[in-house]
Amino acid sequence: MPALPRPASGPGSRYTARAATSRRRPARHTDVAALARILTPRDLWLARMLHEHRVLTTHQITSLAYTSLRSAQRRLRTLHDSGVLDSFRPLTQTGSAPEHYTLGPAGAAVLAAHAGCDLADLGWRPSHTGRIAYSPSLGHDLGVNELLTHLAARARTGTTPLAGLNIWLSERSCARRWGDIVRPDAYAEWQEGEARLSFLLEYDTGSQPLPRVEAKLVGYAAFCTTTSTQPALLIHTRTHSRDQALRRRLAAPARELGLSVATSSADFTTSSPWGPWWSPLQGGDTSRTTLTQLATRWPHLTPAAGLEATDADTALTLPVQPLPPDPGAAG
Repeated sequence: MPALPRPASGPGSRYTARAATSRRRPARHTDVAALARILTPRDLWLARMLHEHRVLTTHQITSLAYTSLRSAQRRLRTLHDSGVLDSFRPLTQTGSAPEHYTLGPAGAAVLAAHAGCDLADLGWRPSHTGRIAYSPSLGHDLGVNELLTHLAARARTGTTPLAGLNIWLSERSCARRWGDIVRPDAYAEWQEGEARLSFLLEYDTGSQPLPRVEAKLVGYAAFCTTTSTQPALLIHTRTHSRDQALRRRLAAPARELGLSVATSSADFTTSSPWGPWWSPLQGGDTSRTTLTQLATRWPHLTPAAGLEATDADTALTLPVQPLPPDPGAAG
């Protein structure tokens, strides 16, 4: 799997502000009802994942749901031609970017039918893919999805069967649940054997001044107090120098607020974020350690509140499983 992508702008950027559509859909009307005959559970899962997380690359989708890149590309092409998926390929300063997939018009119609709602209630618009392709936050969003894709796919690729993510909520889902208190870039729960680490993620690209990042800690402390829960806060930064600056700035307020914080940086050359990436912010040994060791080190941590289904939830607001129901299914 490729390394975590850089932010959309600034030093080290991989993505430009432009985007190029690389394929055209056949000019024919797709009968949404007829898709019931060809869509597999994995296809429906992928449509929900794209509704939840907005954009995933070919490599990310392959890691989560397919046994090979070729089989993924073949199926994704079929789903694109049917209108279930849409796609674009950003222009890069060097080399070429992979295909980036979003929810297509037929996929949005299928999800709306499953949820028993109108397409407008789904929040999908014909400009959906274009808005994502030209969004200044594209690099940030892909970085969040790449990091958590690594963790989710660990259950398929690792030697430990019970290692992976039990839950993965997008920034939008976090905002829907806790937006009046805090707005993390993601929430997830890592489990390896009996060890479990519930964490809120801040994916820092270096665009925000240090005082603004520090101010977020007050919100996270209020979240823990208000909900009577205690997830960890993981902060992933772009460079080692940014990481060190954040650590100097945040150590004292994190200690005063009683937060369990660990940081990492993208230039720490590894594609295994479950491994010794993370350095606790304060309290004893601050050398890099694994997510599982963080869970052991912080046994007082608890999952976030507000994850249980309520009467206000619909089929599309409930959490999507990070892996498909049957990754090896045909299709």
